[in-house]
Amino acid sequence: MLVLHLSANADRYTAMSKIGSSEHGRALAAIGASKGGKARVASMTAQQRSNLARQAAVARWMKEGKEPPVFAEYGSPDRPLRIGPIEIPCYVLMDGRRVLSQRGLQGGIGLSEAGGPRGARRLTVLMASLAEKALNTADLIARSASPIRFIPPHGGNPADGYEATILPDICAVIIEAGRRGLLQKQQARLAEQCALLQHGFATVGIIALVDEATGYQDFRARDALAKIIERFVAKELQPYVRTFPAEFYKQIFRLYGWDYYENCGKPSVLGHITNNLVYKRLAPGVLEELRRKIPRDDKGRLKKKLFQGLTPNYGHPKVRELLAGETMLAKYSPDLETFMERVDLEYPQYGQTMKLPFPEKLEALADEATRE
Repeated sequence: MLVLHLSANADRYTAMSKIGSSEHGRALAAIGASKGGKARVASMTAQQRSNLARQAAVARWMKEGKEPPVFAEYGSPDRPLRIGPIEIPCYVLMDGRRVLSQRGLQGGIGLSEAGGPRGARRLTVLMASLAEKALNTADLIARSASPIRFIPPHGGNPADGYEATILPDICAVIIEAGRRGLLQKQQARLAEQCALLQHGFATVGIIALVDEATGYQDFRARDALAKIIERFVAKELQPYVRTFPAEFYKQIFRLYGWDYYENCGKPSVLGHITNNLVYKRLAPGVLEELRRKIPRDDKGRLKKKLFQGLTPNYGHPKVRELLAGETMLAKYSPDLETFMERVDLEYPQYGQTMKLPFPEKLEALADEATRE
C-alpha cells in the first residue's frame, strides 16, 4: 500500500526533488514538503530512510512500466568472499538468495571483470565453447546468460550477479576442461584459479562462506531464535490452567527425600529445580523471554506463573509433553543421580554440553531397564 501511495503522490511533491538526485532525495520528496514531513524524515533511522528510498524507487519503476530489481539486504564491497588471494563481492538478497557479483565472479575464475550484457555473454560464450567440445556443461549456459539484477544494500545503480551456487559448478566444468586439454593456452590460468577456489569449498560450502563474508550468519541465528520464541511465548498472558501434575511433584519430592502429602506446600528451591528440569529444556531463549514478560511485584517476585506466558496452541502443549516424559523417568529412577542422568540424555538443556556416559554406564542402564 505504501508503494502505491508514493507512486500516486510523486507528481504532487516534485518541488521537493531539489533535495537531491539520489533515491533518498526522491523518497524524501515523496512524503511531503511540509515541515511536518521534514521532521518525520529527520526522526527516521538510517535504515528507515533507506527503506523509504527503496519504496520510492520501486514506485518509480512501476510507474515507468519497468520490472524492479531485487534488493540486497546484506553485504558490501569491503566485505567480499575471500578464498586465498581471490576476492568476490557477495550479497544476500531480501528473498534469501546468496549472490556473487558478475564482475567479481568473472575475475575470480580468471576472466575479464567487465560487467553488463557483454560480461554476461563472456561467461556464456566460454560455457558454450566447452559444450561444443563435447564437455557436459549441464545448464550452465542458460544460468550464465541470465544474471540476477539487484541493488546493493548501500544503494546506487543496479548490479548483475549470479546465485552463489553457480560458482562450484563453473569451477568443476573448467577444471575438467583443463584435465582433458580442452582449454586454449591463454585459458590455462582459468583452471588454476578454479582449482584454488574449489579447494576453498572443500571443507566449507559456498553458502556458508557467503553468509560469513556478509555477516548474514549472525542475523540468521538471531532470526531463528526470534522465530522459536515467537512460537513458544504468547503476546499476552494466558489464564491460569493447572499444568504441572501432582505426580510430577510427588516423584521430585521422593527423589530429593522430602515428605509429600496433600497441600504440603513447596520449598522455595523447587522453583529453581523446575526451571532446570522444564523451562531450560523446552527451547532456547524461552525461559529468559518468559522472565522478561511476566510482571513482578515490589519484592521482585513473579505475579504470574511462567507457563501463563506460553502460547496455548504450541508452548503449553510442549510443556505438558515434557512433564509427562520427565514424570515417567522420575517414577522409574531409583535415586536423584540416576534421574538427572536420564533427563540430561533424553532432554538436554539448550546451550549446555550434552553428557555422554561411559559404555559400562550405558550397559548398566540397559540392564536396569530390562529388569524393570
